[in-house]
Amino acid sequence: MILATTPRPTTYAINTSTNTSEHRRHILQILTQCTSISQLKQVHAYTLRTTTLDNTDTLFLYSRILHFASLHDLNYSFQLFSNLENTNSFIWNTLIRACAHSSSRKDEAFLLFYKMATNVEPDKHTFPFVLKACAYLFALSEGKQAHGFALKLGFDSDVYINNSLIHFYSSCGSLKDARRVFDKMPERSLVSWNVMIDALVQSGEFESALRMFSEMQKIFEPDGYTMQSVLDACAGFGALSLGMWVHAHVLRKYESFLDFDLLVNNCLLNMYCKCGSLNMAVQVFERMSKRDLNSWNAMILGFAMHGEVEAVFRCFNQMVNERVMPDSITFVGILSACNHRGFVGEGNNYFDKMVSEYKIKPVLEHYGCLVDLLARSGHIDEAVDVVSNMPMKPDAAIWRSLLDGCCKKNADIGLSEEVARKVIESEGSDTSGVYVLLSRVYATANRWDEAGLIRKLMTDKGIKKDPGCSSIEINGVFHEFFAGDTSHLHTREIYKFLDVIEERLKLAGYVPDLSQASMVDELDNGKRRSLKLHSERLAIAYGLLKLKPGTPIRIFKNLRICSDCHNVTKLISKVFDVEIIVRDRVRFHHFRNGSCTCKDYW
Repeated sequence: MILATTPRPTTYAINTSTNTSEHRRHILQILTQCTSISQLKQVHAYTLRTTTLDNTDTLFLYSRILHFASLHDLNYSFQLFSNLENTNSFIWNTLIRACAHSSSRKDEAFLLFYKMATNVEPDKHTFPFVLKACAYLFALSEGKQAHGFALKLGFDSDVYINNSLIHFYSSCGSLKDARRVFDKMPERSLVSWNVMIDALVQSGEFESALRMFSEMQKIFEPDGYTMQSVLDACAGFGALSLGMWVHAHVLRKYESFLDFDLLVNNCLLNMYCKCGSLNMAVQVFERMSKRDLNSWNAMILGFAMHGEVEAVFRCFNQMVNERVMPDSITFVGILSACNHRGFVGEGNNYFDKMVSEYKIKPVLEHYGCLVDLLARSGHIDEAVDVVSNMPMKPDAAIWRSLLDGCCKKNADIGLSEEVARKVIESEGSDTSGVYVLLSRVYATANRWDEAGLIRKLMTDKGIKKDPGCSSIEINGVFHEFFAGDTSHLHTREIYKFLDVIEERLKLAGYVPDLSQASMVDELDNGKRRSLKLHSERLAIAYGLLKLKPGTPIRIFKNLRICSDCHNVTKLISKVFDVEIIVRDRVRFHHFRNGSCTCKDYW
């Protein structure tokens, strides 16, 4: 008991200001020794018996008691607060902060702030707590009210409030407002730059984040938090060269960065995997002195993206042997790996193991992987059964997987049309994907009239197919190509080399799959030309022209690679003796010596 060694309360003379002051200091000293809420209650009771709330010193004493209570028992904190006749901004801030940090009472933070504004004027410490709660709750309207109040009180130049505003607006999906706050800041700290860069990364503005990082380096030395965001931006943008520079910078500058070691290493794993450098990811993973579940998941997802199914299984077994329990994300990676290679039996087995052995309830992502695996492997009826028996409503992605499987495996036209209707019902009739897939179903069945009608329907409705876009990094510079692109500085040289590639492919036995071409071309020559000008082929041609022999060609594409480009890239890897790595919207494809890591069911 804390009070066991303290003098009896009656030994204090509280009728003189000197002794009263000493008495309060003694209570504060006792308070610093508290380690539990029960001990705090003893101090609180002792304080109630021996003091009165008649001056600033005593109010400060009660504010410290409330602060300790807020760290351990929020209900008791509210009880303390309700018994206080006089309050100040520190007391209100303490309770608001406790609510903002609480897992279940964040919504009360703004309500307290609203009440506080009618009793005590908020200070500069109030707003970061309120904005943190609003960010967590995506409470855009309430956060904007807090922003307006801060401006009214003249806090528009406060760097801490502005940092909180950037985080709040970006968390609520209002990136323009976050950027507006950042641009208007008269003074910025390293945290300001970190928060804004992270906001851009979380919004998918990877290129903008990397540009801002370049600007920040002129003013501040990046820290571990900066590096995490930059690595995530490199992963999203496919900027391997910059990611490797960040890795070298971290090793050089932060030899003992204990607080960031695990987090940064996990970001490095993610970056190398998503930038197509799986070997480097493995090196980082094997050298990590400490790993958590996120480390194992990053490696499993990385192997899965690259089609290394056997490595996924080995990694999972090693993870379990080291007594790290898998979670929902782990099995998304395993099922994705099975999907990549068409391992139907293994996919079914791991899905059952997830449910029965690890008691993990399947979510849409798991069902989506399983349906895609079954449909793309030709098990259309089994995939339909899975969709029919799902405990939740299938989303548009699952219906698209079914339709894509119907397209690839020459499924019944009636089933394809029914699935297409489901896609339209799920995501609306203004998206191009379902129409493109359905047109390919007709094209695969040589029903060109129906394929043409689908394209005409798209034109009549003003629906445009998402343009294919591929990028390639040459000496740290990214070059983007769209299908049929003629805007590149070296277009003439690229198109000449495409003719060379086509001639060598013909000699190797290449026959184009015209079902993958644009249906608006009526003649086979037109279809062949449209295939030849797919964005990834332009990027590959440029890579062959500009990269040193033996350098892998890494292509990043916004859409799925079509089966014809898949076959062409395999042939190019053999004919030109080059390793080609294509990351499309779904996964990586490694092409070497005329083969690919994924099963040939494209």
